[in-house]
Amino acid sequence: MSVDSQTILWPILVPLVGAGVALFLRKRRPYQSAWGLGCMLLSCAASLWLFGMVWQTGQPLVWQGGGWAAPFGVTLVGDLLSLFFVVMTQVVMLMGMIYALGSQDKAAAYPSFLVLFLTLCTGLTGAFLTGDIFNMYVFAELLVISGTVLTAVSDDQFGTEAAYKYFYMSLLASFFMLLGIGCLYVSYGTLNMADLARQIQAQPDGLLLLPAIGFLLATFMIKSAVFPFHFWQPDFHAASPTAVSAMLSSVVVKLGVYGFLRMAFLLFAAQAAQIRGLLLVLGMVGILFGGLSAIGTHNVKRMLAYSTLAQIGFILVGIGWGTPLAITAALVFAFNHSLIKAAMLMLAGFVASRASVKSAAFDVVTGVGRPLPAAGLLFFIGSLALAGIPPTSGFVSKLLLFSSGIEAAEFWALFVIGLFSILTLVYTMRAFMRIWWQEPAEGISTKPTGDHLLAPILLIGLILLLGVWASPLVEAAQAVGAWVLDPAAYVAAVLGN
Repeated sequence: MSVDSQTILWPILVPLVGAGVALFLRKRRPYQSAWGLGCMLLSCAASLWLFGMVWQTGQPLVWQGGGWAAPFGVTLVGDLLSLFFVVMTQVVMLMGMIYALGSQDKAAAYPSFLVLFLTLCTGLTGAFLTGDIFNMYVFAELLVISGTVLTAVSDDQFGTEAAYKYFYMSLLASFFMLLGIGCLYVSYGTLNMADLARQIQAQPDGLLLLPAIGFLLATFMIKSAVFPFHFWQPDFHAASPTAVSAMLSSVVVKLGVYGFLRMAFLLFAAQAAQIRGLLLVLGMVGILFGGLSAIGTHNVKRMLAYSTLAQIGFILVGIGWGTPLAITAALVFAFNHSLIKAAMLMLAGFVASRASVKSAAFDVVTGVGRPLPAAGLLFFIGSLALAGIPPTSGFVSKLLLFSSGIEAAEFWALFVIGLFSILTLVYTMRAFMRIWWQEPAEGISTKPTGDHLLAPILLIGLILLLGVWASPLVEAAQAVGAWVLDPAAYVAAVLGN
């Protein structure tokens, strides 16, 4: 079945046009809510359908803007890797929209909230689908602006401070990215990723190639909050509205992971071994530092933010090993982590919304969950998933990663990450015990109403489904991994044979 290449525009245009229409509906909240949810449903369905079509046909969708053939025009590329990340993004963003519509946050009721939420989805989706590294920068800026404003309007008193931190760190990442783009353009005269891959392979000693690699690595390390560029993340996620922090800590950080994959397996093939070696070291450090930091936190959201640092570390280890099985494991880990982390942050927000003093600090939420057994069961399952315990999808992720480590004979690395994987269970179970078993502090009680549980219920259900029926996700990740390891096919699809 042939598919018109213009269909690759749907996952970008639907939320973008939806944001514009939602702006005109800002004074009619019920209509705006229904419209925003409908746009996310349509966009998510389009992304799933496009991924299925590309997987079935084996041919990526390449759209050349204005009829200008690459590398001269604006190019969008819907290959298996980009569409895999788009599906992950759209599924989690749909759940985030559902949570936002049932949230008691004052920020979620602002007329511009859903507009910015749809714009956030547009920026992230466009960054994955673009075939041009400069347009990735443009879409990433749209993402940053939306995320900054959504955090600044938070009910939390530290929301504005967190938004400033995120904005200035993102500004630093943008500066690095522009420097990297400039170095590549001066050296090779193109910014189309397929054309860059072809030219760098032919001339791997370009004058400014090494600085470009360094600047782009720094960019994606900031985007994915990789140690030592992680320090903005805990404050940011602890202060932003729950629907926003759930998106930023689950799918937005995956932009950096996507960037690392493109760097190591498409753009810089000659330097891939050094890039993967660095990612392996950073991943190991992230696992150790993130796990230890999560244990010492005083806030549930902050704990989960440090947990993201550790979980991204597992993904980087898979990319660092670089075998077909390891790449499959990294992709499955990235997808499952997005579902798990979004669900856990939503549950943390749900508990905070039911506390008499709205906060996710342990001093406030201790004992608040005692009258909320359903939320406790969901949090318990999410904790098992985050720690990689069956029958959850997190177990599938860890099993694939450890299998790839055994295959690659990386036994010392496996010992270290296996030992520190136990920390995940320690800090999540500690949080579970404090919220659902201990007595609340004096003056703290559980309010009768709060945020809705529908979105985390759907996510936990999907986590369990992918735990007992993992073959669709694993097979999709295997196909994506095989595509990633064949960069010549990407170049041929975009530039022609």
